[in-house]
Amino acid sequence: MTESTPIRERNLRAWLRQHGAETIEHPGGTLYAHLSRVHDRLGRLGLDDDTRLAGLAHAAYGTDGFDVVLLDPRDRSTLREIIGEAAENQVHRYGGCDRSRTWQRLAGTGEIYNRFVQRPERPGVAELRSFADLSIVNELDVMEQLPSMRDEHGEYFRRLFAAWAAIASPQTIADARKVLGDAS
Repeated sequence: MTESTPIRERNLRAWLRQHGAETIEHPGGTLYAHLSRVHDRLGRLGLDDDTRLAGLAHAAYGTDGFDVVLLDPRDRSTLREIIGEAAENQVHRYGGCDRSRTWQRLAGTGEIYNRFVQRPERPGVAELRSFADLSIVNELDVMEQLPSMRDEHGEYFRRLFAAWAAIASPQTIADARKVLGDAS
């Protein structure tokens, strides 16, 4: 953990509260509670500081699955000042992902279709891994908070995350298997 990580995390938490994350409903309570659980789980999995900060901010620009926007995705400098360029890049990539055009092909193509700019992007290996880890951890939290989602979509995610085993961190894949079971 870098010396500035606690400062960045503290500033980000204050920013999220100022932007209403504690008042926005989300499975398991509020958006702030969800973001905190994702951040904490990424930490327990031993993922790097930037990925953990991205987990705490991952919905700032809205997502393909959650359309509440705390910050216009064109105003990237605001979030960059708080969490740094590397973490903000992850938040922008995550928020911009068009899931229907990305997830099924991700392990084979390494491309993430960005709905903000309407084109595919090919991040480096480390960035792709962080994207996959954050995506998995986010979905695991939602399914743990909303068991009906796991019942309805668990098999889809078991297969998807099994396909992502080559690009995600081994500990994240192991966590997904623990929560969802092995793909059939």
